[in-house]
Amino acid sequence: MRRSLAADGAVTLAALGLTLVMLAGGGFGDTTPGARPLDVPGVLLAAATALPLLARRRAPFTVYGVVAVAGLLLDAFGYPYDVPFGPVIAAYGLAVTWSGHPRRSRRLAALLAILAFAPATAVAYALSEHRLQGITPELVFFALLTGGLWLAGDRARLRREQLAVLEERATRTEREAERERRLAAAEERIRIARELHDSAGHAINVILVQAGAARLLHERDPEGSRRAIATVEKVARGTIGEIDRLVRALREDDGSAQFEPADPAALEELVRRHRAGGLRISTDLRGPRAALPRSVAWAAYRILQEALTNAARHGGEGRVDVAVRFDPDAVEITVTNPVGPGGTRPGTGGHGIIGMRERATLLGGVLDVTTTGRTFRLHARLPCGREAT
Repeated sequence: MRRSLAADGAVTLAALGLTLVMLAGGGFGDTTPGARPLDVPGVLLAAATALPLLARRRAPFTVYGVVAVAGLLLDAFGYPYDVPFGPVIAAYGLAVTWSGHPRRSRRLAALLAILAFAPATAVAYALSEHRLQGITPELVFFALLTGGLWLAGDRARLRREQLAVLEERATRTEREAERERRLAAAEERIRIARELHDSAGHAINVILVQAGAARLLHERDPEGSRRAIATVEKVARGTIGEIDRLVRALREDDGSAQFEPADPAALEELVRRHRAGGLRISTDLRGPRAALPRSVAWAAYRILQEALTNAARHGGEGRVDVAVRFDPDAVEITVTNPVGPGGTRPGTGGHGIIGMRERATLLGGVLDVTTTGRTFRLHARLPCGREAT
């Protein structure tokens, strides 16, 4: 706003100064014979052709009318008003503002007012008698000038509107990017919360089993009790490390690569921890250990972890069979275990099964749970394409 006022003030002062210099010097170029010298009325009319320009942005049509009439009066009274600085500036401002007006009547009024300046100047020259000779070139010049002013103003308006559209588009894009960033952050927090639930649930279940085993074996098998306590300590330390990693993920903007090598050792370590917790687990890992998307690697680990936790929590006596197949386009996980009385039934699992299914669905995969007799089977298929990241 201040910049616009400063620009309008500079334009107004320049127009007033040039007009006064022109009138005081008898015109530009050769002195106009018989021209009226600058006097008080001439100064007032010169001011009327320039000072209203301060308001040309707020009332362009009115300002143009005032300065144009003042300029025509200078011509009619015989002043050497060779170049209409004020009317030219006002006409340009009117064209910029009204050439794109939504009301057709205003656009037409602005165009006619600007084009009428040339014939009105001819009438003013006729009233001032001493300027009748050789006025045709000047009138032609004024006619071309007014037409050019309209076109220039219209082009400037179009450019301004295009810039406004581009700025609005950039602002909208920035807002959308910010919204996407917030959504991504929210999804990441949900993912981390799910991982924390899975990891803590698994650890607590193992700790409970081992603590109970240590209590039962304390008298008759001290060595077994010590092993159970060592397992509790190991699981607790691992859980603390896992929580630290998740907290760091909340604080940091992870810009690491999306692809990393699959780590079967992590799955084997997970199985060993559950074996230490009392589960009898057989494993069958097949296929090449190719690079996996990070999201798929984590989902596979969490699904297997939750499946083993459920087997320990709800399963009956018997062996847990774990099969993991690494294919070029997918990872398949199958966990089969007996179901004890009151154990998990298909579709009736708690947050664990729901969370596993959500993980698979988010990656474009599937997760099915079935119960045949007293055998529970979980099967998950996770696509390994880059779209899974």
